[in-house]
Amino acid sequence: MLDAAVRLLAERPDAGMAAIAAVADVTRQTVYAHFGTRDALLDAVADRITDQAMAAMDEAEDKSGSALDALLRLQDIGWRLFERNPVLLQVGSTRAGVDADLARHEPVAARLARMIEKGQASGEFAPAPPATWLAAAVTALGHAAGDEVRAARMSVEEAATWLRTATLALLRSG
Repeated sequence: MLDAAVRLLAERPDAGMAAIAAVADVTRQTVYAHFGTRDALLDAVADRITDQAMAAMDEAEDKSGSALDALLRLQDIGWRLFERNPVLLQVGSTRAGVDADLARHEPVAARLARMIEKGQASGEFAPAPPATWLAAAVTALGHAAGDEVRAARMSVEEAATWLRTATLALLRSG
């Protein structure tokens, strides 16, 4: 059911529970029995996509190269998932969704902080401010880029380009 929801919502982000049930070959009541609300289903979909992102990030982080290369690979992975899953624009719109979204970001923020610390130690990035603060700032830039896409002021490609530019400026300043 969740796999069907991920597939359908990638194509039709506004698909309702009945459409998801039809694709999953179950009744609408079955979907509601498992998820309760569309917001609960969206959170489960976001969790599934986050799991996929973390697996891709594990692979990207294992590749050799500089901390900057690894960080930019992570951003590219995030934007490819965002592009393939426009339903992510809807996640986090409720208070419960915001809390779940914050929890989803914790392992990503920890990974970013580790990469930034590596870059600071090698001299690729400015030694201050602290890596945890820079990771939070990079994440906030990512959210701002997503907000621009959601508001239709930028395309996904434009937002990804400006996110990369702003990230480089932030990490190399000091």
